[in-house]
Amino acid sequence: MSFQVGIVGLPNVGKSTLFKALTRKQVVIENYPFATIDPNVGVVEVPDERLNKLTVISKSAKTIPTTIEFVDIAGLVKNAHQGEGLGNQFLANIREVDAVVQVVRAFHDPNVIHVAGAINPKDDVEVINIELAMADLATVEKRLATTKPKLKTGQDKTAAEQVAILEKLQQTLQQGKPIRDLPLHEEEKPLVKELQLLTAKPVLYVINTDEGGELPADITPAIGVSAKIEAELADLPAADAKAMLKDLGLAESGLDKLIHAAYELLHLITYFTSGPKESRAWTITKGTKAPQAAGVIHTDFEHGFIRAETISYADFVAQGGEVGARDAGKLRLEGKEYVVQDGDVMHFRFSV
Repeated sequence: MSFQVGIVGLPNVGKSTLFKALTRKQVVIENYPFATIDPNVGVVEVPDERLNKLTVISKSAKTIPTTIEFVDIAGLVKNAHQGEGLGNQFLANIREVDAVVQVVRAFHDPNVIHVAGAINPKDDVEVINIELAMADLATVEKRLATTKPKLKTGQDKTAAEQVAILEKLQQTLQQGKPIRDLPLHEEEKPLVKELQLLTAKPVLYVINTDEGGELPADITPAIGVSAKIEAELADLPAADAKAMLKDLGLAESGLDKLIHAAYELLHLITYFTSGPKESRAWTITKGTKAPQAAGVIHTDFEHGFIRAETISYADFVAQGGEVGARDAGKLRLEGKEYVVQDGDVMHFRFSV
């Protein structure tokens, strides 16, 4: 199960620097707009100390973390929805991701130009959000143009319902508001999902600050990251990076904070499998039932699901592993309706 988070923003806000630090992958970083044309995709490990603990307890030969994908999408500019810059191509790239991280510049550097000539985080957020809303408006109005004529023919029984939903979306977007903030009824959600609207995607603002810089109070949800510091950390050996974080008075790197925030933004949780061969983390969405969680490992596990032998992470650690947890009565047999919890250590029984 793969999830993609798109990194967007105006040119020269630090997107590609942040992406490079995230993935330790070389991308084009230049002091001019449109240095990044094709989206770069980086697969990033999700830091989780619980997995390391399981490896030790189970004496696992391998440790396999779960991952999340970040896509570095080239800088948007004002009027991108009308094709300015390379707008149409970039908007199409954003449409493919599951969530959006918008990098906003709050750092000061006279050697790095700002596309608008001045640093104003709130204005930058507004520019991007309006561009995405206008792109969505064009999508909605295009669908309206093809759906309204069906009202007269009477052949499409769902046309009236679709038009009502589309007009509701249109009104919201005309005000420059995102669809994610629009309360939707269950019957309205399938059409919205089908349209792949940009502003329906969950968003997180990453404020690229100077070292020790404060976050703007009027931009939420947001986290602060210094892309410059993160780039320095990414180039250091692990021990040196840890020492640098301690010197800076930080409990975790900004990148780890971003990865965790992106994970939560998508309502993702982790369950584990752990034994002598390997300890491994698996990603599922909150609310996933046991058979579907098993299907993340292999479709046969879901189709032939019998039961899930389940131990909470806390019990697995407290009892020194699976055998201890079983002997202490902490191993549970869960059926098809069990909703997997974050941190569950699971072993699936199935038949083919």
